[in-house]
Amino acid sequence: MSNPVLIVVGAGEGVGRATARRFAAAGYDVGLIARDQERVEALAKGLSSQGAQVGWGVADAGDPGSLSSALEQITARTERVDVLLYNVSTFRPASSLETSAEDLLADLHQGTAGLLTAVQTILPVLREQRTGTILATGSGSADRPFRGGASLGVQKAALRALIQALAADLKPEGVHVATVTVNGNIKEGTALAPGAIADLYWELVMETAGEPDAWRTVVPLGGRTNG
Repeated sequence: MSNPVLIVVGAGEGVGRATARRFAAAGYDVGLIARDQERVEALAKGLSSQGAQVGWGVADAGDPGSLSSALEQITARTERVDVLLYNVSTFRPASSLETSAEDLLADLHQGTAGLLTAVQTILPVLREQRTGTILATGSGSADRPFRGGASLGVQKAALRALIQALAADLKPEGVHVATVTVNGNIKEGTALAPGAIADLYWELVMETAGEPDAWRTVVPLGGRTNG
């Protein structure tokens, strides 16, 4: 039997890297997708040097064709997806009144709609398996948007709603869908360190083996959240 597989969309140096390391240490093969080829190659090499089986692809999460192609290339090799982590955010330093509708929609394509693209792309694999876990990195800005970063709050509120819709639709098919709402700044040495978030993702994946009625969907970390 092949190793379980984690795919990270938005494989950066913080939560993406910590999650990839956490799962690789537990025997998972890892697929990494990011926009920056140099960065994703470096992350892949680091994981490979620790003994993990790693594949990677370059894609823009806001471009459905690009993202679907990268995911299809990875799943063609792995033939399975046990965990998908969507770890994409776009921070635009502007207030709501300084943000154009075009910019807001562009950020939503990246931060939210890309998750839908990713799920729909791997859905045939998930349906064949009749199991899997879909995770997404959320933010307390979904509840408390801040001036100077309005589009991030809109992205994360929409992401949470999408996660809840996907959870309802995929639960009957054995797929657990959840988001972690990170209430604060992600920082090493705190309760919101990347490794702490990765550990919570691991808990949610372990939860998938249990009763679906006990699955969590919106999980706060570092504070309280609505929903």
